[in-house]
Amino acid sequence: RKIDDLIEDYMNIKKSTFRPYRKEETMIGIFKEKRIENYIVENRNIFYKIAYSYTQNEEDALDVVQEAIYKALSSIDSLKDLEKIKPWFYKILIRTSIDFIRKNKKYIPMDNMLEESDYDEYKNIDLDNALNKIPTKYKTIIILRYFEDFKIDEIANMLDENVNTIKSRLYTALKKLKIEMKGNDLYE
Repeated sequence: RKIDDLIEDYMNIKKSTFRPYRKEETMIGIFKEKRIENYIVENRNIFYKIAYSYTQNEEDALDVVQEAIYKALSSIDSLKDLEKIKPWFYKILIRTSIDFIRKNKKYIPMDNMLEESDYDEYKNIDLDNALNKIPTKYKTIIILRYFEDFKIDEIANMLDENVNTIKSRLYTALKKLKIEMKGNDLYE
């Protein structure tokens, strides 16, 4: 089961039965829903990569993306400005990923980290391993800042944190990452 199949299944279900509760069905509401659906379809592989970076498991990542899509479409009325769709959905996706990890409390076996995947976010397996050794709150900021190119204030908004807190965590995360890479003789 791949991310494209997940999106296709969702669209088929939506056409027949699925309809998140919404206060009113206006043209603006329908336009908003269509725009969100298009955004999700266009960026589905990126969402999968982010979920995978948390779960380290293909099936779990697909479940996280599916749950995030459901949450987004169920809370469509909370998006006031369509220009902020990217940070709005990333916030939902990241929180869903973190919730999944908390609920399942899975420990990642080292064998899973070495499997090749079409969706592997990081070409450098050593960097991937080092990232997986630092705490999630730091890993999230590094991924959003350096792999997804979000600005610090956008990350702060997504994570509901102060900008200075994000800057501090980013600095700490980079130090921890450097220590991990030096500890494994990966940093030169």
